[in-house]
Amino acid sequence: MPHGHSWFDVILGTFYSNTEAAAHMASWPFNEDGVSWMAHEQIGVQHVFAAFFVLLLLIAFALITNARIKNVDEALIPEDKFTIATFAELLVGATYGQLAEMMGPKAARFFLPLIGTCAFFILFSNGLGLVPGFLPATDKLNTTLACASVIFFTTHIFGVKEHGLAYFKHFFGPILKWYALPLMMLMLVIEVISHLVRPLSLAIRLMANMVADHMVLTVFIGLVPFFVPVPMYVLGTIVVTVQTLVFCLLSTVYISMAIAHEEH
Repeated sequence: MPHGHSWFDVILGTFYSNTEAAAHMASWPFNEDGVSWMAHEQIGVQHVFAAFFVLLLLIAFALITNARIKNVDEALIPEDKFTIATFAELLVGATYGQLAEMMGPKAARFFLPLIGTCAFFILFSNGLGLVPGFLPATDKLNTTLACASVIFFTTHIFGVKEHGLAYFKHFFGPILKWYALPLMMLMLVIEVISHLVRPLSLAIRLMANMVADHMVLTVFIGLVPFFVPVPMYVLGTIVVTVQTLVFCLLSTVYISMAIAHEEH
């Protein structure tokens, strides 16, 4: 299946074919060939369908895992095979371990729902691109920028909550004196740009890697349609995992820096 297309085309094709008549009646803009702009935007909204599909998968994983852990006595005994519940426990445990090392156990327990949700959503969205006929939801800037924006606002909201208005002091640099005002203004500009670039770097890095990964895999499958390019799937799996780790790791770093107290 060509890059930019997926099985969601079937759903979108049905939807848009039913909206053509309504578009004519509502006087929506049409191209010279008589096809509305909506029909040309089918590919542009496939990441929304992919995100909802990932959401359904995560709900199913959550229900299966909850059925496993709600019985405390049974959950204490590790399963003798790799299951969905085991996978969920491993991912949650790894995420919590990373958080605890970087921000301490107390903050790790508080931010685990946020970073853990990012880990599950991004990992499953990235992994969806490894399934023939599907597109990863994270190969669109809309999706990755939405995830990065959540981290951006969380960083500053909890930074202010932890330090009050004194949180903004570090934007002016280490010297807060009247004679250092020009330097303070320069530091303010640099810090503001730095903080605004963070969500963009998170979003663009994740999107660009997933687009490249999916395109490479599509090209190799297209070259030899009846051959499974195992090395490329292995490489793709590594990219999927590493990009999830990088996003969560940088998100943790940003939040840790915002809530950390300076030691004198």
